[in-house]
Amino acid sequence: MQNLDKIDLLSGLTSEERAEIASKCVWRTFGANEQILERSTDSRDMYFVVEGSVNIVNYGVSGREVTYATVGEGQYFGELSAIDGRARSANVVANARCLLASLSPESFQDLLMRNPAIMMSVLQRLVRIIRINDDRILDLSTLGAVQRVCQELLRMAEPDPVTANSWLIYPMPTQSVIASRVSTTRETVARVLGQLSHEGMVLKKGKTLYLKDKGAIEDYIKTLAMTSGQSGR
Repeated sequence: MQNLDKIDLLSGLTSEERAEIASKCVWRTFGANEQILERSTDSRDMYFVVEGSVNIVNYGVSGREVTYATVGEGQYFGELSAIDGRARSANVVANARCLLASLSPESFQDLLMRNPAIMMSVLQRLVRIIRINDDRILDLSTLGAVQRVCQELLRMAEPDPVTANSWLIYPMPTQSVIASRVSTTRETVARVLGQLSHEGMVLKKGKTLYLKDKGAIEDYIKTLAMTSGQSGR
């Protein structure tokens, strides 16, 4: 279904306006693990994720994968190159089968200039990315791996729309993705999740991780900070 009705960024537009934008897009389906964009390429289009999800990743000199973020259905990526005209800053790989709609940089910039609310939404997203990356840099410099995993869980958690004062992560990323975000191993992530589950701080159900006691996880991080030998790298 080639429409942009599920794209959050465009929710303030009329259906006719979204249809006009959709007509300017190039539509393409990608399979799981298929590469969509390669870092440093000249592509400048921005992409709407109509179905599925993608991972934003880079690779170290040793070939180790570092996952920056997962972009799900209704979201978008590629806005940096569409705005500044420079090469891609990261690779993009399909996390699952996905349907993407790519918009030329000229059309994207025109969309921003004609819609101040959409421009502000994009600016707010860029600010969030900067803040998250600042936090991760600080975590890498000051925290051990166990603490970093816990911090990442807190960072990903969102309020439970059903239960008051409850938090959840949906869909829960794989242990490998979390490990690459915080520069540790999958085994460390598995160990931390096992410990938090054993202590009753989290509960995994299907694709959802429930943070049953967010405050306890925050206290656990502080306790580790006061305990020697917790780097767990």
